[in-house]
Amino acid sequence: MKKKWWQKAVVYQVYPRSFQDSDNDGIGDLAGVLRRLPYIKKLGVDVIWLNPIYKSPDKDNGYDISDYRDIQPKFGNMQIFDKLLNEAHRLGLKVVMDLVVNHTSDQHKWFKESRKSVSNPYRDFYIWRDGNDGKAPNNWGSYFGGSTWKYDEATKQYYLHLFAEGQPDLNWENPEVREQVWELMRFWLDKGIDGFRMDVINFISKPAGLPDAPNPENAEYADVEPMVADGVKVNEYLKEMNDKVLSKYDVMSVGEMPSSKTEDAVQYTGLDAGELNMVFQFDHVTLAFNDDPRLGKWNDKPVKLVDLKKALSRWQKALDGKGWNSLYWNNHDRARAVSRFGNDSPEFRVKSAKMLATTLHMMQGTPYIYQGEELGMTNAHFTDLKQYQDIESLESYYQIVDKEKLVNHATMMRYLATESRDNARTPMQWDNSQNAGFTDGKPWLELNKNYREINAAQELQDKDSVFYFYKRLIDLRHNSDLIVYGNYVELDPEDDEVFAYKRQYDGKTLLVISNFTSKEIEREYDSKIVKKLLISNYDDDLGTKLRPYESKVYLY
Repeated sequence: MKKKWWQKAVVYQVYPRSFQDSDNDGIGDLAGVLRRLPYIKKLGVDVIWLNPIYKSPDKDNGYDISDYRDIQPKFGNMQIFDKLLNEAHRLGLKVVMDLVVNHTSDQHKWFKESRKSVSNPYRDFYIWRDGNDGKAPNNWGSYFGGSTWKYDEATKQYYLHLFAEGQPDLNWENPEVREQVWELMRFWLDKGIDGFRMDVINFISKPAGLPDAPNPENAEYADVEPMVADGVKVNEYLKEMNDKVLSKYDVMSVGEMPSSKTEDAVQYTGLDAGELNMVFQFDHVTLAFNDDPRLGKWNDKPVKLVDLKKALSRWQKALDGKGWNSLYWNNHDRARAVSRFGNDSPEFRVKSAKMLATTLHMMQGTPYIYQGEELGMTNAHFTDLKQYQDIESLESYYQIVDKEKLVNHATMMRYLATESRDNARTPMQWDNSQNAGFTDGKPWLELNKNYREINAAQELQDKDSVFYFYKRLIDLRHNSDLIVYGNYVELDPEDDEVFAYKRQYDGKTLLVISNFTSKEIEREYDSKIVKKLLISNYDDDLGTKLRPYESKVYLY
């Protein structure tokens, strides 16, 4: 394997809107990120991934882009971005940006032209179709509720939007669209950014003829994902992207790939595939989907450890020596890790946050830390629908509770408290002052009430904090080829209390043991072998005895 810089790197994800506000309008901005660069550097990471900062009407918090070459005014301007990029580079930090090119905003100049007439030169930049006997062209259901089709009165046709109505899908069959994407990528890469995270990039190849989706539940709208994920031309498009753009720069590329399987990822990230460096797969974060497919992600069931181990182990083994993994517990679209996979009670939050960190960071792949994860930030546990702002959450509430009456209000509020994207988007908790040091204005989204107990200032003063534990894990990875490149051996896959595995490389072995319960239990692994304790979330080692949420790593 030819070793690449991004294999040893650790990435810190910044959601700018919620990171740091510099002008007290209640919205985080680029000047705020610039101010906090020393904090990110102190953590020890190598790369900052910025969620979208482009000009946008904000129908979906920046994932509806109206100008790919301009900065969202709420976040600042290009001068501030250039300053941020230069300062990050001065500190030895790389910057990766979001690339959102499955769709644009309906306010983008391409779409404004496209909807003017059926003969407009930009018409074929998007996917327009006639209706079907007065109804939408097919039965596809949008991710945000309702149909994926929006009727446009001006030209008497429908346009496709897999997400919000304000996010029309681009037509990647059109070579002019692809060339425009390559140009905007070059624009940012020539500025000096260090790569892209690509939003739902495996959705860009739609099936020929756009047929109806299977609908076994006979729902009003069918699940669209099986129809659009990993389409027949995705590899062709990504090879073209790599050939014309990515291969010309020493940068990092990661594709968000809902529904992708390991065999797909080997094609996308294969060491000689000429496509992407790594993918975000969803297997381990979608394990607790509701038994009723009409409810999808909305549930409050705990994740079963056996299922979690199978999902993560499958990816570790399948990509070893063939491709490259991304390692993550949470992001701007996922609930807080310690609330979803650990235990966010005051008694066990710190221990379980460290346990989750150890379990993930000792695997093969590039780890991603989502802002606040390194503090053990938790779900917000909102109790009033008015506290939510996420378009997916609100549209889903309307569809599930008001329209289809699948569950009642109280049940859906429990589901939102467990799974809503707003759980990850509450402002960063910097200190215990008003608004947690995020802003002196009114925060765009309500803060988590526990910020006085959980915040960066407090953790930076405590050498035993979650922050410093993450820092130790990052330092270990930077100094160990075994952690970066070692193969993966799962242990006791049917054990529903302990996640244990080995890593092996160059004659050395790592043994990772994590107790996922609040109980004290006994486990024995290689007890007769002399081992060095590399890291643990407890101060001492009781051998075969595992205390609540204990996690330890041995080297031998």
